[in-house]
Amino acid sequence: MDPEKCPRPGRRRRSRCVVAAVLLLLVAVIVAVSLALTLRQKTKQFHDTFLSRCEAFKGYDCQKVWTTFEQAYVGRDPCEVPVENYNPLIAAVPFKPACNRVMLWSKTKDVVQDFAEKTACYMTLEETLLGFVLDGLTWCGKEGSTETITTGCPDWSTCENNPVRSFWLKVSAALADSACGDVTAMLNGSIAAPFSPTSIFGSIEVKRLKSPRVTSLNIVLVRQQNNVANCTNASFKDLQKELDQGIKYSCKDVPMSQIEECGNSPEKPCGSCW
Repeated sequence: MDPEKCPRPGRRRRSRCVVAAVLLLLVAVIVAVSLALTLRQKTKQFHDTFLSRCEAFKGYDCQKVWTTFEQAYVGRDPCEVPVENYNPLIAAVPFKPACNRVMLWSKTKDVVQDFAEKTACYMTLEETLLGFVLDGLTWCGKEGSTETITTGCPDWSTCENNPVRSFWLKVSAALADSACGDVTAMLNGSIAAPFSPTSIFGSIEVKRLKSPRVTSLNIVLVRQQNNVANCTNASFKDLQKELDQGIKYSCKDVPMSQIEECGNSPEKPCGSCW
């Protein structure tokens, strides 16, 4: 056999390396394209959810609301979106005064939402346009990007100025600012300290209730089988210290069963549930 016609081992190895490199590059391109398409699809789903929820409220230009919303965080470091970035959004969708109807809550979200959905007595944050549209959603932006991102965003406590946290702090303050007359707050009697000064209710909402615009704050302490607190709980003394002078304070222990019964009997007068 002519030795010059035999494949050289070095050339064969180089050929294999080239083929392997091409295959790896092809796989990388396919993965990148698939990831880009998936992220784009999730962004579209978020956008569509936003608009469909917004359109349940009449009289708003929902595309304009979306554009204003995106301006708060798109193209920004997801840990550098302060509360003030949502000021234009609140200006575009202002909270209307809600006298004697605002219901605040802390660690009782499911109970409050179930009750509010079944009756027309109270208005929660999640029943306002902005609260309803973004309830349960996650979003952020990224420097150099013009897209809304819905995966890999900071958790609530990852950094202080993340888009979701700043949004809920801002709209919670706006709801409290819109409250007037009698305000109700539903708190959890199954924890050692129903009132926490570090919760949104304690650190934001209570501090925004001002007399004479607000005349009273009525606490409904939800009592369950594993109840560990009542209206004499020491944490409520801290709550009363935070209240603006001139706002009357009251607290009632209300069994969960009573709240559920009222929710299932919408014909009952609003004040009769507790």
